[in-house]
Amino acid sequence: MKQVLNEKELESINGFFEAANYLSVAQIYLKDNPLLRRKLSINDIKTRLVGHFGSAPNQNFIYIHLNRIICKYKLNMFYISGPGHAGQSLISNLYLEGTYSKYYPNIKENLEGLKELCKQFSYPYGVSSHAAPETPGSIHEGGELGYSLVHAYAAILDNPNLIVACCIGDGEAETGTLATSWHLNKIINPQTDGMVLPILNLNGYKIANPTILGRMKNADLKMMFTGMGYETYFVSGSDPMKMHLKMASVMDKAVKRIFDIKKGKDLKFPLIILKSPKGWTGPKEVNGVLIENSFHSHQVPFIVDKNNLDENLLKELEKWLLSYEPNKLFNKDGKLKPKYRLFVPDEEFCMGNSLYANGGILRDKLRFPNANKYGISIKYPFEKPAFDMIELGSYLKDLIALNPDNFRIFGPDEALSNRLNHVFEITNREWNMKILKTDEYLNNTGRVIDSFLSENICEGLLEGYILTGRHGIFHTYEAFSRVVDSMISQHLKWIKGSMEVKWRHAISSLNIIVTSHIWQQDHNGYTHQEPGILDHIITKKKYLVGMYLPFDCNTLIYTMEKCLKDLNKVNVIVASKQKRYVLTTKKEASIIVKKGYGILEFASDLKPDIILTCSGDTPTLEVLASVKILKEYLNIKIRVVNIVNPLILCDEYPNHISSKEYQKVFLNKPNLYVFHGYKNVIYSLVQDNNMKVIGYQEEGAITTSFDMRVRNKIDRFNICLEVCKILKDKNTKSLENYCISMLKKHKEYIKRYGKDMDIINNFTW
Repeated sequence: MKQVLNEKELESINGFFEAANYLSVAQIYLKDNPLLRRKLSINDIKTRLVGHFGSAPNQNFIYIHLNRIICKYKLNMFYISGPGHAGQSLISNLYLEGTYSKYYPNIKENLEGLKELCKQFSYPYGVSSHAAPETPGSIHEGGELGYSLVHAYAAILDNPNLIVACCIGDGEAETGTLATSWHLNKIINPQTDGMVLPILNLNGYKIANPTILGRMKNADLKMMFTGMGYETYFVSGSDPMKMHLKMASVMDKAVKRIFDIKKGKDLKFPLIILKSPKGWTGPKEVNGVLIENSFHSHQVPFIVDKNNLDENLLKELEKWLLSYEPNKLFNKDGKLKPKYRLFVPDEEFCMGNSLYANGGILRDKLRFPNANKYGISIKYPFEKPAFDMIELGSYLKDLIALNPDNFRIFGPDEALSNRLNHVFEITNREWNMKILKTDEYLNNTGRVIDSFLSENICEGLLEGYILTGRHGIFHTYEAFSRVVDSMISQHLKWIKGSMEVKWRHAISSLNIIVTSHIWQQDHNGYTHQEPGILDHIITKKKYLVGMYLPFDCNTLIYTMEKCLKDLNKVNVIVASKQKRYVLTTKKEASIIVKKGYGILEFASDLKPDIILTCSGDTPTLEVLASVKILKEYLNIKIRVVNIVNPLILCDEYPNHISSKEYQKVFLNKPNLYVFHGYKNVIYSLVQDNNMKVIGYQEEGAITTSFDMRVRNKIDRFNICLEVCKILKDKNTKSLENYCISMLKKHKEYIKRYGKDMDIINNFTW
């Protein structure tokens, strides 16, 4: 068999590999003497050692071989590091290829630059121990495992000339999201999308345990991945020189297969399984403890610092570092020798320079339809009913038409359930498997991806899509939005971090529509009644988040437009999908959304005695119904305030309501706030002694829609009873008796007939 690499190429690849391994160790331990030009001293070592070595050599091996095929085939490629930590691996390779110094001119390719490179790693005010926003060429934050492959597949959507190489750790492969991500190849259209080259690194161990896939036989792994649609190539061993030859051969085969697939050949996607030791090239054993090929190499293989003055360990560290022969790899000035740079790509092809990994550069502005043409025109409130999400679907349909290659809708098998029906008049679900006559809205070029019943996959796809410069929305049931809480947190950390990196460009906001919400989940019951996504959002930096509760179709459409124009934020929109009356004209809706609140003039008096505030479609309806009852029984004046964006109440929010405006709206009067979710959301945003908040009380069941409100005491009758408590100086006995009797009548009625009373269902203004 013809050898893929000649001696010169083999020497160059191994030299680059050894240099990257050396720097991967040096960054963990050293703050000085970066190339050991003098004897290693305890003073050269950091006071506190933080980092992960275990997967670094394996990723270094992968990176140089990716560089080789980039040079050979002029590939447009970037790299996603999935194993989590070992961020020094990516930094090492970026530095050695010259990319890192481009982004950080203070880290020069010399001895002083090497010293700073090593010192900054996992050091106060330095850089993170994993791939992070400050890492050039990265769109993936390694702090939470499981999302590398979904980000990779998202990046190639609508990018037909892009290849994303994704290294997946075998520990990471045990996460639920990653386990599902393998199936994303089934929605990829190779003609309109790019290709992912997954590289599964089976180094055998997690932080303290063996890995499942690492203990499986090759034959079983091959069968498993064949069934998932991959052609599997194994590269196994521990001798670097032999492994280079194997990997180079397999890489060429994988690229050829990618080219064949792009030409229209019906072939399984390539997958490389790299079986190399954890802590590869590290010490075999230290003080009787096995290091290489064991979990002991996962983090810092052994501690040697001023608090652990062990001369033997200091000698072991020096021996380990010198085993890479740094003086053979680097010139006197500290720069990697030219003969080891044979496979450093031209600058435009370096993975650290990929524009796709700094998606804000590529981000085209969305072309928006005229929002005034959508929604429902009314002359007065309660004139016409509508389905809010259906009307939104009409708007999104035309948005897709205007942006056919950079806007997508993601959701877990719920596009029709969430009533985005109109989008299927212009597009379909992207699907690249067999299509049966019983299927609906499937083809291989659709702009909707909702064929995965996984919130993590769909939210992760949107993350990867916007991180590479595009736009989109993620929709799901309100209760199940909690599944992606930690993903939202990590994405917000990425945004915050990227805003502090001067060369990072702003990306589109992550826009989440939660519908099928608590007050519309009477049929599914308690398990589907959970508004806690709002509690999660308000704990975050207020300049990074948006929280919107539009109360009719018109406010929903303007809210959606506003969110799609945002940058570097996560926006959560709570929307109704059931039929309800329209309350605002389009002009009124536009103003309310822009300000974040509005006084509902049709239900309000001048010089009110009490303020009734509401956020959300159901609280708004119940507040309006309570106003009619209150007016019938009490001689009082009321102002109804609807707050679409509760964050305006918080002083930390960039567009918060001013003190003067707040006083003008609420007039220092008693204020009963009926909120969509948990009342503590509002109490955490504003402190006002005149305000009492009521909301969801964690009471639910399979019951009627109105009974859900009654159980949580946000219904019109309980609102009236709360007002009675507030208005102690009024004669409220008659009203109290009426409300109590109606609550009793309601309970008896639904138990007998299984539905709400007509007086409830037929309410209008």
